[in-house]
Amino acid sequence: MTKGHEAGRSMVARRGVIGALAAGAAGLAAPHVARAQDTITWRMATSWPKNTPGVGVNAQRLADMITAMSGGRLRVQLFAAGELVPPFEVFDAVSSGAVECGHATPYYWQGKSPAFHFFTGVPFGLSANEHAGWIAFGGGQALWEKAYEPFGVLPFYTGSSGAQAGGWFRKEINSLDDLKGLKMRIAGLGAEVLRRLGVNTLLTPPGEIFQAMQAGTIDAAEWVGPWNDLAFGLYRVAKYYYLPAFHEFGPALEMLVNKKAYEALPEDLREIVRRATQATSYETLADFPFHNVESYQPLLDKGVEVRAFNDDIVKALGRESEAVLSDLSKTSPLAGEVYASFTAFRAKAMTYGKVMDGAIYSMRETGLGA
Repeated sequence: MTKGHEAGRSMVARRGVIGALAAGAAGLAAPHVARAQDTITWRMATSWPKNTPGVGVNAQRLADMITAMSGGRLRVQLFAAGELVPPFEVFDAVSSGAVECGHATPYYWQGKSPAFHFFTGVPFGLSANEHAGWIAFGGGQALWEKAYEPFGVLPFYTGSSGAQAGGWFRKEINSLDDLKGLKMRIAGLGAEVLRRLGVNTLLTPPGEIFQAMQAGTIDAAEWVGPWNDLAFGLYRVAKYYYLPAFHEFGPALEMLVNKKAYEALPEDLREIVRRATQATSYETLADFPFHNVESYQPLLDKGVEVRAFNDDIVKALGRESEAVLSDLSKTSPLAGEVYASFTAFRAKAMTYGKVMDGAIYSMRETGLGA
């Protein structure tokens, strides 16, 4: 069988899965208005392998939280990547009504609209705290809802991993020439930036990163940070660990909700969904930094060599990143609108960060003699 036939059959199979699920959830197309005493079951499809640290675990916490806060009136059943739909088809499943909700990150759906990138990871973008501020109080949430509205999907912010790692490499990266020709797994706009610098990029599903590195299908890979990377065993397939990432200073996670399913809920259950996502945002924002700190030394103990991209590479990454964002802003009126809002807040955040956020780490090191 040719690869083309295999790919065709795979696509048909995936469409068949979503179609079957949609048929089974046909009630969502014309939902009844739930009464206060009704028991409602939602299925949450996720992009994460089961119990993945940080992402999978917090998705489960969110599902359990909604179930508990509603007294069991709204029961959310979580399904890991591939159990109902493939990891990169969660958005389509929620949009079609095949499932009521999902847990993932916006840049997995970049093919729908380039504007989606601004709601998660932007190269040289916002930190996790800054990004949460822009979403909640800087107009980001309204723009996010505007971007998803044509698809019948409501987005809810569910926290961030914080600053991520630049990736695992089998060789040191000392110049731009060292990047050329590399095959690297990388997500989001960072992939386009590196592509312009000569890297062969691809987006391998999370659960397949280790195998792809081990098999030599890819030469380098970024995933999340010390906690997740330790759990995935990436230190076993690459020696050099570059910190931090240029492309994910504070990438966001999201709960995707089918708009018709949400609007069919009683008002109190809609509020529970909204408040539960806010609560899980706090847990997620706390979960990642604690466990990354705890996992860092164990990685070093395994012989990992930590590196940082040098200034020449960082400057080149910065130039290409701004060019990518500028190009993206011209793809649609919506992309231009989101770009203007995001970059305006980023400029203010950079001014403030020089005297506060960035300065506290230097002050702590100076004061404690670290």
